[in-house]
Amino acid sequence: MRIVIIGAGSAGRHLMHRLCLEGHDVIMIDRDQSRLDAAAAQDDILTVLGEGASPTTLEEAEIHKADLLAAVTNADEVNVLACLYARQAGVKHRVARISDQAHFDPRSRLPLSEAGVSLVVNKTQTIAQELFNILRLPGTIEVIELLGGRAEAVGVKLGLESPLLRGPLATVASPERLAGMRVLAAMRGDELIVPDGNTTFLVGDDVYTALPADGVNDYLDWASPSRPGFSKVLIGGGGDLGLALARMLETLPLQVVIMESEAARAEYCSATLDKTLVMHGDALDEEMLEEVGITEGTAFVASTGSDEHNIISCLLAERLGASLTLAQIGKLEYVSIINAQSLVDRAVSPQIAMTNAILHFVRGRNIDSVTLLHGLPGELIELTVPAACKGITAPIKSLTLPKRAVIAAIERDGELLIPTGDLKLMPGDRLAAFAHPSALRKLASIFHAPGRPRE
Repeated sequence: MRIVIIGAGSAGRHLMHRLCLEGHDVIMIDRDQSRLDAAAAQDDILTVLGEGASPTTLEEAEIHKADLLAAVTNADEVNVLACLYARQAGVKHRVARISDQAHFDPRSRLPLSEAGVSLVVNKTQTIAQELFNILRLPGTIEVIELLGGRAEAVGVKLGLESPLLRGPLATVASPERLAGMRVLAAMRGDELIVPDGNTTFLVGDDVYTALPADGVNDYLDWASPSRPGFSKVLIGGGGDLGLALARMLETLPLQVVIMESEAARAEYCSATLDKTLVMHGDALDEEMLEEVGITEGTAFVASTGSDEHNIISCLLAERLGASLTLAQIGKLEYVSIINAQSLVDRAVSPQIAMTNAILHFVRGRNIDSVTLLHGLPGELIELTVPAACKGITAPIKSLTLPKRAVIAAIERDGELLIPTGDLKLMPGDRLAAFAHPSALRKLASIFHAPGRPRE
């Protein structure tokens, strides 16, 4: 598959690397030669120097031969205009990164779809939703909806009191509880563990489990009996992310506080929000944090555009007694280090959020969605079992699944099933599965997923 990426910043390079790992032909456009050189040194790609919305540059990149265009620069107008030219050139799939929230107003007179955009990617809303999911379920470090929200994959850091530490996985709970959940994977430092019945977990492991959405709270009460409850969420930074998250949190019975260092922005946030207390101050100011009041029931979210600011403010909030610290981290290479070293409870990445929203365009026809995880080196994919798929009448335990792949949940005729080894797949089943990058291609081949976009 031939893919043109406009923008060789961190978001563009992350997307490029994922696509190259899967064997796609990538052409990258940027006006900065040093960025293109850095991208070409990382992966085997073609580069074109020039403006991404210039017809001349796009012609040099042979845009008419592309299957997909992903315009992910920081300039909305460049991204939209590039998609418009791409549509005229016959490119079927066109993705634009859009930052200006005004474009998402339903009263907009010019829907972006009419301007040639097939998919709009907005990292702010995506990250805000990820953070909201963690905060609405205290005790989790990551929450991902599966199969249209019927199931969820939840990550939990194991404390001393967790029953998951009592022995091999097959013996730690009643058969009824084990039948209602599927342990997908765990991280121990930087080591990925795909468990079986003989796996024994350790204190501090991050364990990811799939189960019905209506059973998540009961599972969390069992797996993490001393999980904290939150009465307050303190957001360090009133930018787009902080504001979007506060709007979501106002739907929960929580006290929400924003600390914003710029007076004008603080006033804007105060005028925009209904229930949130907005304070003019810096989250790095220890006296201000003490004045706001950080207690055991406080969750702290660092949402500024500075990685260093966010990390340090989380460390300070934790020292003052915060029960949970979450941080937006722009440099992707920092995320795994921060999570592995537990510098904050969870770091979330704009690059991962953006790539999540794009990857399903380059998956097989029967792959419905894909989600990259912040805490695990792998993906959650959803796919539909096609009628022509070989071996579907065999029990799951008879399938030759890759070692680092796990079927998490199944939707059949509107009913959610947690898979067991004896369950037989049927045509039309929708599957949610976890797979390490090394297992993705084999997993796709089992279900006959062609490596090209859906039509």
